[in-house]
Amino acid sequence: MNTASRYRLQHFIPWTQTKIYTMLVLSMVPTLLFYFFNWKWLAIPWVPVALLGTAAAFISGFRNTQTYNRTWEARQIYGAIINSSRAFGIMVRDFIRVTDKNQEAALHQQIIYRHFAWLTALRFQLREIKSWENVKTRSYNRAYLKYYKVPEWESSLEEELKAFLPEEERQQILSAKNRATQLIALQSAQLRSLNEAANISDYNYVALENQLKDLYDNQGKAERIKNFPYPRQFSSINLYFTFAFCALLPLGFIGEFSKLGEKFGDGIIWLTIPFSILIGWVFLVLEQIGESTENPFEGNANDVPITQISRNIEIDVREILGQKDLPAPITAINNILM
Repeated sequence: MNTASRYRLQHFIPWTQTKIYTMLVLSMVPTLLFYFFNWKWLAIPWVPVALLGTAAAFISGFRNTQTYNRTWEARQIYGAIINSSRAFGIMVRDFIRVTDKNQEAALHQQIIYRHFAWLTALRFQLREIKSWENVKTRSYNRAYLKYYKVPEWESSLEEELKAFLPEEERQQILSAKNRATQLIALQSAQLRSLNEAANISDYNYVALENQLKDLYDNQGKAERIKNFPYPRQFSSINLYFTFAFCALLPLGFIGEFSKLGEKFGDGIIWLTIPFSILIGWVFLVLEQIGESTENPFEGNANDVPITQISRNIEIDVREILGQKDLPAPITAINNILM
């Protein structure tokens, strides 16, 4: 997530420079052929270009709206995880009772730390690369990675879990296919044992189980966004319409500027290049922005900052337990917060 008021031009222009080069080639080649080789047939009427541009603008707007909705839903999911985590922390502290207060504090910490392990396992699962994601396959995204770091790519889940789980439990979780799911299952099993031992009343036990259910619900929603891409048919048609429009755009400008040759001279045809680059760049960048927004957990600079949110949850819940030695908040690197 970008925390600045806007992307800086020195970052944004390099990120989109391939689109500029694309339009430079698409506009320069037909202009050169028209001017030096007298290929008059390259000039086409503006009407078909305008119609195709309208269709491209419509489908591009539709795609960007839908991909933004995916990102906003992902943020809402993590907002719900924040609320459920805080509520779970308070319930664990106040509902679970043991005669020995030291044992009670250790029990609270064990359950809460397992919740931190769940947050950690979930964010690692959501940062796994899928075949349709492009943060590591597009050259412009790979180049932009120099401005920030994705913590889940810099460390391993095994190392991260050492701070929260005992060795036996950690190995059990690491051997599971869906580690986050199994961590909540362990929570439920322990809560049941505590209820049977009369350390949790029946009413409070149900309330705690409902919190686990809410966490499962939000995990499932996040996994749905992660594991189901923006439909490829819409993504493909947006790409094809946009590139078709950008390919025809210089030909339409040649047709329009050639009509002005008698009044302003033949040199006016060279205005085809800058105008084509500018307008084509706008359409291609809209397509690129939609692409970079459709996968809100992939590790892109525009992602939902799940690492920072997870750390903030950890800080909040540790304070609920009365701990003073708190981890430092995650801060932005070059205005990018992950």
